[in-house]
Amino acid sequence: MAGLEVGLVGLPNSGKSTVFNALTGGGAVVAPHMFSTTESMSALADVRDPRLAQLAELSTSRKVVAAQLQVVDIAALVRGASTGEGLGNQFLGAIRTTDAVLHVVRCFENGAVAHPAGKVDPLDDAETIDLELILADQEAIERRLQRVAKAAKSGDKDSVAEQAALQTITTWLDGGNPARSAGVEIPSTVDLLTAKPTLYVANVDDSGNPEAVAALSAYAAERGTECIAINAKIEAELAELSAEEAEAFLEDLGIATPALDLISLAAYRLLDLIPFFTTGPDETRAWTIRRGQNAQRAAGRIHSDLERGFIRAEVVPAAQLLEAGSELEAKKRGWIRVEGRGLRRGRRGTA
Repeated sequence: MAGLEVGLVGLPNSGKSTVFNALTGGGAVVAPHMFSTTESMSALADVRDPRLAQLAELSTSRKVVAAQLQVVDIAALVRGASTGEGLGNQFLGAIRTTDAVLHVVRCFENGAVAHPAGKVDPLDDAETIDLELILADQEAIERRLQRVAKAAKSGDKDSVAEQAALQTITTWLDGGNPARSAGVEIPSTVDLLTAKPTLYVANVDDSGNPEAVAALSAYAAERGTECIAINAKIEAELAELSAEEAEAFLEDLGIATPALDLISLAAYRLLDLIPFFTTGPDETRAWTIRRGQNAQRAAGRIHSDLERGFIRAEVVPAAQLLEAGSELEAKKRGWIRVEGRGLRRGRRGTA
C-alpha cells in the first residue's frame, strides 16, 4: 500500500541499522560507536512470503514480484529523549510519521560494541524507549487537555467526550502502559507514539540468548504484542548471498525459516494488511490490500479498470492451490470458487 511506513527504533548499538540493511539493502552506516545513525534513512523492503516462490514454481513463472513496505531507520534514542537529550527531538519527530514500529532490542554481548548504559539489559533497554515514548505522549495529552478544558466546561458534548477519553489514557500511561491498549478510542486530535502498532525484535548472537528472548517476549505479551528473535549479523550476511548460497548457508546453520521472513510478515500484520497473489507463466505477483476489503477493491489494486468493471473473480486459497499442484486439479477438487463484490480476499491464487 502506497505511503505506509514501518519505523525501526532502538538504543544506540542495538543493531537496528543492521536489521534495516538486511531488510532493505539500504546501506545504513553500521559502526561500533554510538550515534552512527544521526539521520533517518528510508528504503523499500520485500515482504518475504514463502508462498510467493512456491506459487511461482508451480506456475513456472518467468517473473516474480513481491509486495513491499517502506522501512525507516530512525536515529537512535537515549534516556531523556522526551526532553531533548541526545537526538531525542529528531527521533520523536521521525517516529510520528510512521504507521507502525519495530523496536529492536539488544540481546547480545560484545565488548567491542559499546552500550549507552555500560551493560546489556534487554528489559531495561526496552523500558527506556517505551518510557520516553510514554512521557512524550503524556506531554502531548496535557497540552491538548489545556485546549479542550474550556469547551468541556461549557458543556460541549464532543469536548466532554474527548476530555474523558484523554483523562482515561493519561491514567493508563501513568501505569507505564502504551496508549494502544488503553481500551478507549484515541481522539484524532492527538498523535500518540505509543498508539502505534509495535513489534519487539530481539537481536541475539549465535547462542540465541533464550533467557533474554523469553523475558522480552513476556514483556511484549504484557503490552499486547509479540517478540521475534533475530541474529541481525547473520541475516545481513544472508542478504548479500545469492538465493542458492543463502539456502546452503541456512541448511548448514540448521535454520528452516530466516527471521527476516517472520519480521516482514509480522510488520505486514501490524499494518492490518494481507496479501493476495496472481500467478501464471508470465508472472507471479503479491498484491496488498487492507484486511476486510472486498474482491472489487482487490481487483483495483491490479488495475483501476478491473475495479470499475468488476463482476466476479475466481479465487482459491494459496495453500489449496499448492496442495492440488495445478489450477486444473484445484478445479476438479472443487476448491476454486467464483465470488462477487462481497468477497473479502482477492483474485485467483490467493489468501
